[in-house]
Amino acid sequence: MSRFFSRLALFLVWGPLLSAAPLRQTLSLNRDWKFSPGDVPAAAAPGFDDAAWAAVGLPHSFSAPYFQWKDFYTGYGWYRRHLDVRPEWAGQRVFVEFAGVFQVAEVFVNGTRIGEHRGGYTGFSIDVTPALHPGDNVLSVRVNNNWDARLAPRAGDHNFIGGIYRDVNLVVTDPLHVTWYGTFVTTPDVSAASSTVNVKTEIQNQGAGAQSCLVETSILDPDGQTVARVSSTLNVAAGGTVTFDQTSPAIPAPKLWQPDHPVLYTAATTVSAGGRPVDDFRTPFGFRWFKWTADQGFFINGEHRYFHGANVHQDHAGWANAVTQAGVWRDVRFIKDAGLDFIRGSHYPHHPVFADACDRLGVLFWSENCFWAVGGAHQEGGWTAEAYPTVPADQAPFEQSVLDTLRDEIRIFRNHPSIVVWSMCNEVFFSGNQPKVKALLSKSVALAHELDPTRPAAIGGSQRGGLDRLGDIAGYNGDGARLYLNPGFPSAVTEYGSVSSNRPGTYNGQFKAADKMNFDTPEYPWRSGQVVWCGFDYGTILGPVAGSKGLVDYFRVPKRSWYWYRNEYLKIPPPAWPQSGTPAKLTLTADQTTIRGTDATDDAQLLVTVCDAAGHPLSNSPPVTLAIESGPGEFPTGRAITFEPNSDIYIRDGQAAMELRSYSGGSTVIRATSPGLPDAVLTITTQGEPQFVPGQTPVAPNRPYARFVRTAATAAGNQNIALNRPTSASSEAPGHSGALAVDGNASSYWSATTASPGAWWQVDLEQPHTLETIETTFPAVGNFRYKIEGSADGAAWTLLVDQTRAVGTDQTRIDAFPPDSHFQFVRLTFTGLPADRSPAIGEVKIKGQHWP
Repeated sequence: MSRFFSRLALFLVWGPLLSAAPLRQTLSLNRDWKFSPGDVPAAAAPGFDDAAWAAVGLPHSFSAPYFQWKDFYTGYGWYRRHLDVRPEWAGQRVFVEFAGVFQVAEVFVNGTRIGEHRGGYTGFSIDVTPALHPGDNVLSVRVNNNWDARLAPRAGDHNFIGGIYRDVNLVVTDPLHVTWYGTFVTTPDVSAASSTVNVKTEIQNQGAGAQSCLVETSILDPDGQTVARVSSTLNVAAGGTVTFDQTSPAIPAPKLWQPDHPVLYTAATTVSAGGRPVDDFRTPFGFRWFKWTADQGFFINGEHRYFHGANVHQDHAGWANAVTQAGVWRDVRFIKDAGLDFIRGSHYPHHPVFADACDRLGVLFWSENCFWAVGGAHQEGGWTAEAYPTVPADQAPFEQSVLDTLRDEIRIFRNHPSIVVWSMCNEVFFSGNQPKVKALLSKSVALAHELDPTRPAAIGGSQRGGLDRLGDIAGYNGDGARLYLNPGFPSAVTEYGSVSSNRPGTYNGQFKAADKMNFDTPEYPWRSGQVVWCGFDYGTILGPVAGSKGLVDYFRVPKRSWYWYRNEYLKIPPPAWPQSGTPAKLTLTADQTTIRGTDATDDAQLLVTVCDAAGHPLSNSPPVTLAIESGPGEFPTGRAITFEPNSDIYIRDGQAAMELRSYSGGSTVIRATSPGLPDAVLTITTQGEPQFVPGQTPVAPNRPYARFVRTAATAAGNQNIALNRPTSASSEAPGHSGALAVDGNASSYWSATTASPGAWWQVDLEQPHTLETIETTFPAVGNFRYKIEGSADGAAWTLLVDQTRAVGTDQTRIDAFPPDSHFQFVRLTFTGLPADRSPAIGEVKIKGQHWP
């Protein structure tokens, strides 16, 4: 994959801003932080001695180095850095803008507490002007990632690692200025023939007196040429905020945005007062229209488009959630290069740059809020809790946090043409108190409509409990794809697959056996599209097996399934697979050999490959070490990293990869070594200041990796792990689908269409579990005979329970599983039936624990 695209995209985003001296200044604060885990209240004081603290750069994770393990540090961490306030900033306003902190941040300047932000997935801006003085200042941030009963999410299949894990900037503006993400650009009456542009611009006056404010907005085409201009003047009171509502003249024949030609325009805003410009602001946007329909699927710019996509989590190997902007672009590029044109941002708002990448690379984006539930056992106090609070006093503040995050998400992302829907949640049917869950979803949908009337609101993971009718779009996961055929309102399959595999995996689509019932060829005309679970391996509280379901592994090396999708949709044949042979050398390459800037917005992904004497890649996977011989670069583990088979830091199928970043300019020399093989050497050059000076510039210390051991882990409780899980069956009688056997109601039941042995029913527990017991309730008493099998992949089955010669007639049977029964799928097959009875199951309850 070429880094040219990412570099081009970064230039397209920032190049226009650099073409003329901007009136507002934006300075990166990613460098030169000190960090300490734990709670150190005295660290807010400007004179606090932090000499013993670790020197770190942003983006930063509490848990780095992290490699997909189920446990991670939970608690507090403190960050400190110095700010040089320049004399020319006198009379200006100074803001610190955070793109994301997980999950509660308290901000101090020179010992004064300036503010707090609660919520780990949306950015925030804090005005620090009152606490600053000319010269040296100290910015301190107290962060915690403690589970909070009143803060969303309360549950989720991911990791919840703390830290200032996204970028931080210092923004200096005039007191009269455009607010944080203060523009909202829409295109009323858009068509291929012409379109107007409406821009709502929020202007704040933090000056001492009222001002007459002139706002001029120019619409720039992709070449930077002005195609329309509009201006207006309003009075803005001291301390007040006014929204300018401007509509441009009609622009003839606008170039339309869509995935095959993602063309962007810019709204360039200039704010003036007293005859002089005081602020400027630029907003990329696109001309496009779309609609979701109940009977014909999805349309963009009047053309039908059945989308194929992937779910995407945000974390990467080693760095955890603290990913560079280049890493974000790399992920979107991977999806695009697989021939996919849609991403579901599972299951929280992503970095703002993620939407930039979708805009410029041409990927439709389903942006989702972090109201999220998990199946199986629920226990208060951790991220396997009920998604909705069980304690009444927690409910109102929790609901407010869900709505606050949605409000911020829409404000931050509303100008991105790639976003075609706001999603309210994921699989919250797994939570208790469904009446209040549904009421909160209805409030969320109403708020989304109020904040952005141009986009629909979706219910993600809506395949149980009637949630699918609460929004404009239904997103069905798993067996929802076959349970809700032609539901009568717009819909898409937002998760299918969920196939666990280690690289290299198998060359096929991520379709489980049950998925064959979910998709037609050609696709159903009423369905909008289908989205695989998932694009990339990820870290999760459920363990590394549960998180290894991507088309691309955690280190961002494609599995064979990624090549299958690329061939399916782009008709690019797969490469020759590595074969076992005699290792003779290593090759060390990078997606780019120049890193632009010293603020860790850019990086380089290194790839080491084991080869034979002729240079052909081999599947042999000996231990390999990457070591920095000289220069400023660093790995998440510091100056070196070792990859080993059967390790969390793994080499598989003859390849290993890792992202390298740098906070100083200069050349970094990396050497790859493996016992008995010649070394490979590569040089990465970082542009920018300050330059690395050998012997003077501090280098990253070694940060050895070890799995985090939780000393006070909470047991999840041994509850019914089959409740509301996806099901499939050999056949389903009308009104008696397989899902009715795990709906918590024994009076509803699954029934096969024929009254003969051999019929089967199965449940997908969605993650590997250690199975303990299974309780099966039949619709009536009788001598039902059966066998129960388990499977890790839904294809190869192991006999676990044999009741093929049972003589009992009890309506409810309890069977114990053999020790060490580690499976994701459980299947019951009828081998004998009472007279005049069809194969049927009223309810199945399975007890067990997540494994590993």
